[in-house]
Amino acid sequence: MKTITVMDEQWLPQVVSLANQVHGENYLDLVKLTHLQQRGIKHNINASYVALIENRVVGYRLSFAAGQWPLDQWCSVSQWPVAPANMAYFKSVAVAPELQGQGLGTQLLRASVKSLQQQGATAGLAHIWQQSPGNAAQRYFTKAGAALIQVHPDRWLHLSQTAGYLCPVCGNQCHCTAAEMVLPFAELS
Repeated sequence: MKTITVMDEQWLPQVVSLANQVHGENYLDLVKLTHLQQRGIKHNINASYVALIENRVVGYRLSFAAGQWPLDQWCSVSQWPVAPANMAYFKSVAVAPELQGQGLGTQLLRASVKSLQQQGATAGLAHIWQQSPGNAAQRYFTKAGAALIQVHPDRWLHLSQTAGYLCPVCGNQCHCTAAEMVLPFAELS
């Protein structure tokens, strides 16, 4: 039986393992994830979730509360439908390869959105990996109601150059493209 529950400290080592399996080696480590997970907690509400089967993490959604994540050159703020103070951030999601396509990603997204709304956010931004197999990530986020804002080539190249990230598509020099997408939370109400 699958269970969706908040991402707390006990699940972090398994989240790191799954993230590196799905997104490539050195995508996450325990220190980095511990710091990132805190960005999703606001008003004592945690917006990051894990999917479990018999205490095994088989999926996760790492989300940041509005106002608790940095804007950067890959954020097209002038094109957003809401102010930055109301924009949450969907940092990362992964589902175990053998369970992909069964709705776990959508369940995790809905759980995060509910918590983000309770925190006061009205929309969420994601940089979607367009080179995911069959561009499944963008299809999934579009199906959820998200709209494409901008396309950003070489979005993760800096991680290859500075953090040793090994892209599962490009290797040690990631040239993958990110689709900057916004999900208005009214779409999921």
